[in-house]
Amino acid sequence: MAGKGFTVKKDWDNPREHEMPAEARVPAEVRLGTVVVRPATVLAPMVGVTDTVFRRFIRHASLFTTSTFSEAHPSQKNNGVARVGHPALQSKLDQYSQVSESRPGAPVTDGSDLIDAEVTNQQSGCGLLMTEFTSADGLSRMRESKRRRYLTFYDDEHPIGAQLFGSNPETLAEAARIVEDTGFDTVDLNLGCPAKRVVGCNGGSGLLRDLPRIGEIFRTVRKAVTIPFTVKFRLGWNDAQIVCVELARMAEAEGLNSVALHARTREQGYTGQARWEWIAAVKQAVGIPVIGNGDVRTPEDAAAMVAQTGCDAVMIGRAAPANPWIFRQIAQYTASGEYEQPTVEDRYKMIRAYFQMLLDEQEACKELPRDGRMGETAGRMKQFASWFTHGVPGGAKLRASIYQAKTGAAVLEQVDAFFLARLADGVESAEDAEGASLLDFLNAPMVCD
Repeated sequence: MAGKGFTVKKDWDNPREHEMPAEARVPAEVRLGTVVVRPATVLAPMVGVTDTVFRRFIRHASLFTTSTFSEAHPSQKNNGVARVGHPALQSKLDQYSQVSESRPGAPVTDGSDLIDAEVTNQQSGCGLLMTEFTSADGLSRMRESKRRRYLTFYDDEHPIGAQLFGSNPETLAEAARIVEDTGFDTVDLNLGCPAKRVVGCNGGSGLLRDLPRIGEIFRTVRKAVTIPFTVKFRLGWNDAQIVCVELARMAEAEGLNSVALHARTREQGYTGQARWEWIAAVKQAVGIPVIGNGDVRTPEDAAAMVAQTGCDAVMIGRAAPANPWIFRQIAQYTASGEYEQPTVEDRYKMIRAYFQMLLDEQEACKELPRDGRMGETAGRMKQFASWFTHGVPGGAKLRASIYQAKTGAAVLEQVDAFFLARLADGVESAEDAEGASLLDFLNAPMVCD
């Protein structure tokens, strides 16, 4: 395994099915230094996935208010037919345009005035967004126009963290200063990526074999920035070199504000079971917040991880592209003991919204210098088709038609034709009850500067 390349699997190896714990819930909040994350859920950094369009898509797909849910579904409990949506959402999607102005240096707001402290999750079920991981060496050398392509974010993405990888302490410190100056709320060090091209440069999980170097990086970066500094890592290089507890203690001793553990070794890649018992061991070893990651596919999994490990927050990666509603579902369960399941119509609305977001982002950024522009959207749409059509009856037919399309607009036509035909034939549909905040999001003008 160690000699092979690693790709993110879209499925899981014999995943465990968890019952919903009687008492445990995902915490209402977690504090990473000065940054308050409400609720205590994190979208994991995923290369090629968590760009600004996807991050904002997830944040707004997760919008939730207990009043909307409880009034619409006073007695429903995860019966597979619960509804999401607003009576006017379909027409708004047809008129869709992106949100607000991008101002990387804008003041941070945590939305605390919009959140019910007792019930929580009143703004979005996704508490913290993370960027794709970015090379510290590349960031420190690239032109400003290209740098903005990697570090662009919108006001509605706060709180947001930027993740860096590399092995040179001074270069990482310089990149961290760039991140702070750009206006990010946190900076995160990647010690988990198993990809050969990253490990070959002693980055990502490759550094797990060199704890003294990690200690030097911790000290240098911590001195360079004032924003919260966090780290994500794996159990270790392999089963013979498990270092997660020692590494967490080092992080705490050097002043880091939290640790996130993907409970697999580098050798495992994305295969096998995540070993949550090591998350529990790290939690027992340190006093700073511990974020658990690995095999969280459902709200039951999230609550079970908290119950079994005592972790302070839950990080979700692969499950988010396949089920963009997962953060919303966790929020619903935390607030009410119930959560909704998306229907085919819901999936159509979300797929269409995301694809239209890509097209709008491309259009808005076309005046930027060439190295700062977004590329052709068709490739990204095809990439996400395999995620978003998971669970859609006849999804293979849709994927085949999408892969034949040559442009983003053509992809969108195929999506419309497929779903409208199925809905016309009587495929599962239902009433809409989406919160007004998502409508505001869909209506707002989009600017990319």
